[in-house]
Amino acid sequence: MRLENKVAIVTGAASGFGAGIARRFAEEGAKVLVCDLNDEGANVVAKEIGENAVAFRTDVSKADDVQRMVQGALEQFGDLDILVNNAGTTHPNRPMLEVDEDTFDRVFAVNVKSIYLTALAAVPIFRKRGGGVIVNVGSTAGIRPRPGLTWYNSSKGAVHIMSKSMALELAPDKIRVNVIAPVMGETGLLEAFMGTTDTPEHRAKFIATIPWGRMSKPADVAAAAVFLASDEAELITGIELPVDGGRTA
Repeated sequence: MRLENKVAIVTGAASGFGAGIARRFAEEGAKVLVCDLNDEGANVVAKEIGENAVAFRTDVSKADDVQRMVQGALEQFGDLDILVNNAGTTHPNRPMLEVDEDTFDRVFAVNVKSIYLTALAAVPIFRKRGGGVIVNVGSTAGIRPRPGLTWYNSSKGAVHIMSKSMALELAPDKIRVNVIAPVMGETGLLEAFMGTTDTPEHRAKFIATIPWGRMSKPADVAAAAVFLASDEAELITGIELPVDGGRTA
């Protein structure tokens, strides 16, 4: 097993990519703190995984919540090896001037500020133990933007630059930082990305922009996360790994 005896925090893990990552990490031998603002969903995922997972209610945009989350991993499992910043949100697909300020602030708080807050909480732990792994979930939107999602695109672009900058600064501490860039996937945010109802016809328009011919799935993103979190990727830090069927090629 590729993550045997590792301890991981996965945010946004009640559904979608995060749930897929949490499940796959556990299959690979990790102990997982399943973190989400949706504590009911997090509990469902943790119970499905079994004894190697614990649900933890966390608002990743709040400093106190994030500090408690990291301490929760230490209290539950005695260590912390891996941090996956997967929690994310978006605004509906619409002209940029029609996104209100509260929505803009929420997108940047969840998608960007959360990475700052988790770094404040987890990096000192990683430094003390001699290393660690951070996997941030960005988006192809941060590489090749789509119209109608300007502020979301910008937030994910920030995630990508933050990840590379963190990787450079933290490399001497043996803390690896990488970012995964999934193409639009089958998650709860799909209709917001589309800006319309999820129908086969509307999906087909978006799938037509993906050379491989399908959207991403949680299993695709989880496979990338396992690799980047594992010792197989020991020399890999600061990379942007598209999981996008050729969308950004």
